[in-house]
Amino acid sequence: MGVLGIGIDLLHIPRFRAVLARRGPTKMVQRILTAKERDEYLTLREDAHRLRFLGVRWAVKEAAYKALYPSFRLTWKDLSFTREGASPKPILNLESPTPGNPHLKMHASVSHDGEYIIAQVLAEHLP
Repeated sequence: MGVLGIGIDLLHIPRFRAVLARRGPTKMVQRILTAKERDEYLTLREDAHRLRFLGVRWAVKEAAYKALYPSFRLTWKDLSFTREGASPKPILNLESPTPGNPHLKMHASVSHDGEYIIAQVLAEHLP
């Protein structure tokens, strides 16, 4: 077992809100969310919750990309950050097997405070 990489991303919520206002939240949802994430997003009714949901997924996926690059070049929809079963903690998963390395595990940590969301991802090879 060895560390492949560590990635971190800091998202400024007002800046992200401005991007959504320019491009539209529907385009962003289609661009970055997997089908499972989109289903979870659509259950949210308040704009603030939807904004935070999208912001967290953006930050986690950016951090994962940084942790995996250049060994793997993933797209937004290659990664899913969703709750599994009754667990309150979302899990970061690969949506499809990674070419050439099926033994990859990622650990994600997210924190938000005020106008910021920070995400860190550690990617490791498993035996």
